Amino acid sequence: QVQLVESGGGLVQAGGSLRLSCAASGSIFSINAMGWYRQAPGKQRDLVARITSGGATNYADSMKGRFTISRDNAKNTVYLQMNSLKPEDTAVYYCRVDASYGMAYWGKGTLVTVSS
Repeated sequence: QVQLVESGGGLVQAGGSLRLSCAASGSIFSINAMGWYRQAPGKQRDLVARITSGGATNYADSMKGRFTISRDNAKNTVYLQMNSLKPEDTAVYYCRVDASYGMAYWGKGTLVTVSS
């Protein structure tokens, strides 16, 4: 069984910062990419940022320059540093891990609320 434990969400004022963490544990043979997605009420779940095992990153356009994804391979943990937060960043943020054999795992999500 694989578990993803997310933390770091909460309420912040516009312009503020938050740091999300996601730790993966369990029967994961090897982790390839790790990433963050978000889903606002009534909207689909979209990519925020993704990082490969080699450290290559990609971001959704609206997050470039404000969000930074990083990972600690030894701890199977991925982080998302979010700066200059906007009310439109309000969403549930989900961690995703892409592992061997095409397996993908999702966390339960952590709510980020940005007040204006």
